[in-house]
Amino acid sequence: MSKYILSIDQGTTSSRVCLFDKTGKLVDQEQKEFTQIFPKPGWVEHNPEEIWNSVIYCITEIFKRHDSADIFSVGITNQRETVVVWDKYTGIPVYNAIVWQCRRTSEICHSLKRDSRKIKKITGLVIDPYFSGTKIKWILNEVKEAKKGLKEKRVLAGTVDSYILWKLTAGKVHATDVTNASRTMLMDLRTRTWSKECAHILQIPLEILPEIKASNAFFGHIHCSELKGFFSKPLSIHGIAGDQQAALFGQACFKAGEAKCTFGTGSFILYNNGNKVSYSKKGLLTTVAWELEGMKPVYALEGGAFNCGSVVQWLKDNMQLLTTSQEIEELASSVSHSEGVEFVPALTGLGAPYWKEEATGVILGLTRKTSKAHLMRAALESLALQNVDIIKVMESETKTKLKILKTDGGAAKNNLLMQLQSDYLQSKVARSQIIETTALGVAYLAGIGSGFWTGTKEIENIWNLDREFKPQMQKKEFAERYRSWLKAIKLTVKNSK
Repeated sequence: MSKYILSIDQGTTSSRVCLFDKTGKLVDQEQKEFTQIFPKPGWVEHNPEEIWNSVIYCITEIFKRHDSADIFSVGITNQRETVVVWDKYTGIPVYNAIVWQCRRTSEICHSLKRDSRKIKKITGLVIDPYFSGTKIKWILNEVKEAKKGLKEKRVLAGTVDSYILWKLTAGKVHATDVTNASRTMLMDLRTRTWSKECAHILQIPLEILPEIKASNAFFGHIHCSELKGFFSKPLSIHGIAGDQQAALFGQACFKAGEAKCTFGTGSFILYNNGNKVSYSKKGLLTTVAWELEGMKPVYALEGGAFNCGSVVQWLKDNMQLLTTSQEIEELASSVSHSEGVEFVPALTGLGAPYWKEEATGVILGLTRKTSKAHLMRAALESLALQNVDIIKVMESETKTKLKILKTDGGAAKNNLLMQLQSDYLQSKVARSQIIETTALGVAYLAGIGSGFWTGTKEIENIWNLDREFKPQMQKKEFAERYRSWLKAIKLTVKNSK
């Protein structure tokens, strides 16, 4: 009997491959970083072939240590809105992947504002460069190879999951799942099919897009030449989900009203809204949380802050204020407050609930007394405060008080950040025992799809708490702190006009 589910977790800064056993325990993992490309201010790209090679590297390293006969099935999770356009005959990308953080399509988005109500009603999304549709449109309009390939009916387009799936299946399958499709600005939320109306608005031919399937569907077998000789039997791919929805599933947030926050490159909060589609009036997104075969789809309200772990990376790599990312916790903990310093981390615009793509980062309140420790604390506090903005809207629109926020992702290892999050939310924060919940979530989906696990009831019994954080700050103290933050946000929004 095969013992493991293999998860391919293709993230923004690295690719990771994980093995999980029947108890949801992380048995082994391999990770490889890849290059971040910034051709112009506000532009962010990845080399798709480098992404692919990083995935292959991780898989082969795992199989040097484990027998493929022990793998029951495979799942894929990915950085969601990032897009790739490639030649379906050669597999060669016509251009670099345009990353979810990239703001180059701002002008396209402004030209679509007249259709904003229609697009939101169909897709649940606001018009923003964040989403995949305008990125695909930009490549088709601006890249010579794409224009030529489109005329010759040679090109395919999709999010990173569909590109990896196409490569793994040696070009036999061009598909995606409902969660990734729901982030494109091209999918009808209710029918979970491509919207002809949205495709017409964006001038994207439907035939270049992948087939949309349930999150735990059978997506094909691995056939690629790069992995030939590693498998003693054909390996099936039985689950795909965008990273944030995979994390919601991995956190076992199966009931309406449960929420999670993944502290990764950005921080993303998803609130399980059950089987109903409801629209936010205050800047949240409506998205598909997941769809299991034979069951009604589950929807979520989402709020995302574009910069979280990327802020720490910026402080380390660009500003050279940190030697390691872990150093920020020690520095920030060495002072009890930020001495009035406010840091608004709008390094790639402001996401929910403000949606100001032109916004840039702001640091306020510097004095002669300000030290590096104060700046580091202000940076960490900003990561928790931007999530408060989102959750306050969620509480207002769902008319419920959040009792507990489940957390995961690399930055969730930071105990000070988790305590600040609890203090500022005035509610409990529960950190998952497995931080890499994104990879675990798609393992669960692949495992349910392939029969490794029976369903969500079995998964609920597997979830384990690492540590719970409770509020230590008085409400009055937080109210004062939050007023100062809102002043900084107001100034940031004003400056972005």
